[in-house]
Amino acid sequence: MTHNVVPLFKDPPPATPETVAETTPVPSADAVRPVRVRKRTGRAMADAVTHERTRAVGRFAVRHTSYVLGGTRITARRAWDGRTGARYERMLRAAEAAGNYEAAGEWEERLHRFRADRHKRRMDLLTAPERLVKGAAVGTAGGIGLLIAIGVALAIANEDVTDVVTPLMALVELIRLLVVIVQVVWGPLVALGPWLALAGLWAVGRHRGAAPSWSLPAGKRTDDAGAPITPSIVVTALRDLGIAPLRNAIKEMGDAGAAMLGPIRIAGCGVEVDVTLPSGVSTDQVQGRRRKLAENLNRHEHEVFITIPTAARTVRLWIADSGALDEPIGPSPLVTDQTLTADYTKGRAPWGQDLRGDAAAMSLYQRHLLITGLSNQGKTAALRALALWACLDRRVEFRIADLKGAGDWAMFDGLATVLIQGPADEQVIEATEMVESLVEEMNRRIEIRRRDPGAVFNPLIGIVDEAQVAFMCPVKDEEGRPYGGSKAVSRYFMGVRKVHNQGRVVDVLLWEGTQDPTDQNLPKLVREGAHTRASLALGTESQARMALGDKAVDGGAAPHLLRQGLDKGTLVVASDGIEIPAGQASITVRTHYIDDEQATAITDRAKALRDGVTTLHAIEHNEDHDPLADIASVIGDAPRVRTKDVLARLAALNTAAYGDWSFIDLKRVLDHAGAEPYKSDGVMVVSRDRVARALANRDTDGSASATQ
Repeated sequence: MTHNVVPLFKDPPPATPETVAETTPVPSADAVRPVRVRKRTGRAMADAVTHERTRAVGRFAVRHTSYVLGGTRITARRAWDGRTGARYERMLRAAEAAGNYEAAGEWEERLHRFRADRHKRRMDLLTAPERLVKGAAVGTAGGIGLLIAIGVALAIANEDVTDVVTPLMALVELIRLLVVIVQVVWGPLVALGPWLALAGLWAVGRHRGAAPSWSLPAGKRTDDAGAPITPSIVVTALRDLGIAPLRNAIKEMGDAGAAMLGPIRIAGCGVEVDVTLPSGVSTDQVQGRRRKLAENLNRHEHEVFITIPTAARTVRLWIADSGALDEPIGPSPLVTDQTLTADYTKGRAPWGQDLRGDAAAMSLYQRHLLITGLSNQGKTAALRALALWACLDRRVEFRIADLKGAGDWAMFDGLATVLIQGPADEQVIEATEMVESLVEEMNRRIEIRRRDPGAVFNPLIGIVDEAQVAFMCPVKDEEGRPYGGSKAVSRYFMGVRKVHNQGRVVDVLLWEGTQDPTDQNLPKLVREGAHTRASLALGTESQARMALGDKAVDGGAAPHLLRQGLDKGTLVVASDGIEIPAGQASITVRTHYIDDEQATAITDRAKALRDGVTTLHAIEHNEDHDPLADIASVIGDAPRVRTKDVLARLAALNTAAYGDWSFIDLKRVLDHAGAEPYKSDGVMVVSRDRVARALANRDTDGSASATQ
């Protein structure tokens, strides 16, 4: 059964172009014209409002209105200060805030004298009407008597009795004339008086510069950046931070907030002040508004540093003199003092200056080091400056892998026992094997220390610059283990971790420099294994936490707020190897810059302290080795080398072959070749000439045997 459904509504016929044209309304010219007129009018009004002439008129009006209002305020304040002790109270609070209690006592004494004198004047006013009436009566009687006496003298002289009243009548006429003058002048004076008062207030405001700086003419605008820091400026800057509890607490304080401040002390190229925050205001609230605080203090953001001292609910503000941090610091003592030497164990490397202008020196003794930052911020220069100082201690051995390969470490050729340069995978493999050779040397020393707890070793410092290249390397070895990465199968990662774990106790150290840190190119376990962590400018706070740790950043360290490109060589350091003010977790250091030419001069001095070092540019892996030839190789050009140094260089040359060698092994080879070690200045040494002669004799004997 079917049902016919009748639609309630019929669909309209399909539209044709003609139908659309007929049904679409076309606006008329009369309807369009008002819209165009409104648009043109709006544009004309916007142009008129933003025109320079209109803005100049607006600035003129604001400027002169501000002069009048400012003059009124200044005049009223002067009157108030003159009638009350407000001025003395302000000076008293300022002296207390600055910690100048002697001046505060003097101002308190002045305030007491002012109040006593004011009380005396007010008491005198109670008897003033009586004295005024008596004085007026006596003066009037005396004046009339004098005039009459003058009139009598005139009458006698002129023989005319009417002249007796002539002086009195002259006085009456003078009084009448004054009344007439007042009647004539009073009207215009009343009309002009307010305008004259207004002009006076305007003059006071203009003289004191009461108008906003932006409303002044272009040639007269002033910039108050760099103004001296005073207690009132600091309190005002804190009040205007936008923290409601802080603002309300300052308003309620009887001393207008001066009690919050400690003494303002000169600290290097700036000043330092401790601020005790009121209840309800946390230190991180102030830290989070560093930029606004700097602007309130008329400084740039990088010129204000906020740290947390030991006192509870206290922030320490260091405020630089305007522009002082943009001035370069002096040259390094390594450059200026040609006689400077180093002591790895007890000495400190002259690294630069802190923000107060004091020398910042770093102890390198048994401390692994990590320096990070964005590219081209001075990371290599800062790392190299420490190595240049350490190389002046002849005991220190360097093994260096420069994975940038730009020649920044080329001056260590002939000084370092290993120097690898280049960014390719081949150099990453060699750098990884260099780190693994550090592990083998560390294990050898630990075994010696186990047998002889009093054994002392020369410091061995491995340096990997641009370490992120090693961590990001995808190459695998023959067994399928990756060289890079951040897992336990990574050869470079595991080598670094092993040195971090045990190398310090036997003076095997690792220094790394890396850029733009992430969890991929700088694993957490590696960065936390460094005793000294330093960072140049970084992009984000999360990177700052990777570089320095949460404790340092929570304590005020902020390398992410350094200016990229402008703060080159400025780094934030978290380490117990550098003197950090009490209560702070880090210190900001402006490092000395040592260029390549100066660095080469320093390494030349360091080479002169040594007997000659043969630098390897790759780690040896050949199982077929020639001990006597290798001994000759590591001796180099030095006439004689101590046996302990020969053993160390052999271990660096081929750890697998010579890592376990002792003095007995070395002596056995040399005795067999006829190049026995001997004593010189009380220490056992190996002679270059003896080894060379033994090699020549061996080659000659070998050739003769072959001929026969």
